[in-house]
Amino acid sequence: MKFKIILSLFSIFCLLSCKQDNQQKVKPKLVVGIIIDQMRYDYLTRFENRYEDDGFKRLLKNGFSLENAHYNYIPTYTAVGHSSVYTGTTPSEHGIISNNWYDKFLKKTIYCVDDENYSTIGDNSDSGKKSPNRLFTTTVTDQLQLAQNKHGKTIGIAIKDRSAILPVGHTATAAYWYNGGNFNNWITSSYYMSTLPNWVTNFNANNNADEYLNTTWNTLYDIKTYTNSRPDNSIFEGTFKGNQTPTFPKKLKELRIKNGNFDLIKSIPAGNTLTTDFAKAAIIGENLGKTDVTDFIAISYSSTDYIGHKFGPASVEIEDTYLRLDKDLANFFNFLDQQVGKDNYLVFLTADHAAVHVPAYLQSLKIAAHYLDINKFRNFILEITKKYFNSTELIENVSNYQIFLDKEKIEALGFSVNNVAQKLADEVLNFNGIYKAVTARTLQTTHFSSGILNSLQNGYNQKLSGDVLMIPYPATLIRERTGTSHGSGYSYDTHVPIIFYGNGIKKGRSSKRYNITDIAPTIANLLQIEAPNSTNGIVINEALK
Repeated sequence: MKFKIILSLFSIFCLLSCKQDNQQKVKPKLVVGIIIDQMRYDYLTRFENRYEDDGFKRLLKNGFSLENAHYNYIPTYTAVGHSSVYTGTTPSEHGIISNNWYDKFLKKTIYCVDDENYSTIGDNSDSGKKSPNRLFTTTVTDQLQLAQNKHGKTIGIAIKDRSAILPVGHTATAAYWYNGGNFNNWITSSYYMSTLPNWVTNFNANNNADEYLNTTWNTLYDIKTYTNSRPDNSIFEGTFKGNQTPTFPKKLKELRIKNGNFDLIKSIPAGNTLTTDFAKAAIIGENLGKTDVTDFIAISYSSTDYIGHKFGPASVEIEDTYLRLDKDLANFFNFLDQQVGKDNYLVFLTADHAAVHVPAYLQSLKIAAHYLDINKFRNFILEITKKYFNSTELIENVSNYQIFLDKEKIEALGFSVNNVAQKLADEVLNFNGIYKAVTARTLQTTHFSSGILNSLQNGYNQKLSGDVLMIPYPATLIRERTGTSHGSGYSYDTHVPIIFYGNGIKKGRSSKRYNITDIAPTIANLLQIEAPNSTNGIVINEALK
């Protein structure tokens, strides 16, 4: 009798275990990748008490948050960040070394997704002559397409073309971006298709961009409650053309005339709302998350970056933008619950980089911060080559804190390229603002296992990068004294949120150090597919059920 009872209990236990195992192996019907352009990690904590329950707080409460996640390379720019999140590797491997960079083979500056082999689909502009062909490796979205023999759909959406194109890799169903100016269209490239789907055409005919612009941007709440920010009228903030001060309210209907008409929507919170509107239309129009295979939608919110550049991290504008984005996310997550089903989708949310506080603002607080005059720096480099090599013709290009040498000229004059590069690396340290400098040869022959030189090495691509690479002092920008930017390997640029939520994800948080390159292998592991082909990140096991 006891044997029968034990056997029955054992059978029940096996059935329950098998049932749980099968439940864990049910893949999400839709993966939603969200990148917020220029989101510092502390925007989660600074504004947390003002967020509503279904936006950021929903992810934090019911998902898994990495509180010490960083970018592990230089430069921290938009195209590089989006590529690294989805490839699981750094510029040293995936080949997107900046937004724009000097091409030492073509002898000109190029843009990361420009491609004259393709044409615009959606209007008669040149804004659709784009492709992902400069991305050397696969993305997790490519790997999903390969694993499912292209039975699922992958779609990229962003106001910025590079932010829509690079995440969905080479095999995407589509990538769509917004063409403002006098067009007001979501467009794509002939790389993906020959005509727009009906749902995109209908969206363009009926979208709310005009409504969003024919209004006034005022703060969501009483401006006196924005105590997490500087006073509204700050000398450290930029202004829209037509405004004398960076203050609320901002009369958009009047401002759009002097600020590129529909381009203005990029630089206000409504740009994020428009992106959400389009993402919802894509999910419905493409029937995403409704089949037996896994679909993937990669969404990037670009307006946060435009606003951050103009007004800076401590502005009322940034605080108001994130409170409004929180509402957009809450709206979108509730939409996913209804359209796809609460247990049927997986979300990860991160940023492509963060940003430094406005250096002039830091200086006003007696915190070390700097502005580098790039024209003076270029002249300084020419003085070095004149002094030591009696020539000012040895430099092809100076950009992205890199020096590209004219190797043919150097060799014709009887000098060694390595000697010239090393002399420049030694001497540029005498310029006020340059903190470290190394040659390409050093990065090829020396391994830096930690610190900021390790980040520089991870961003160095032997085929594409320059001959001398430099790092400025912390909190250094090349720009006017209002607003902010990014690009460094310092923590203010590298520390970003990473939150996983939904199907297959535990609830919790971790303060362990993780790299942004760990996202792609983690998603691949959860989906039970091969990771991107140059991934060097790790699987974040503690986030997975």
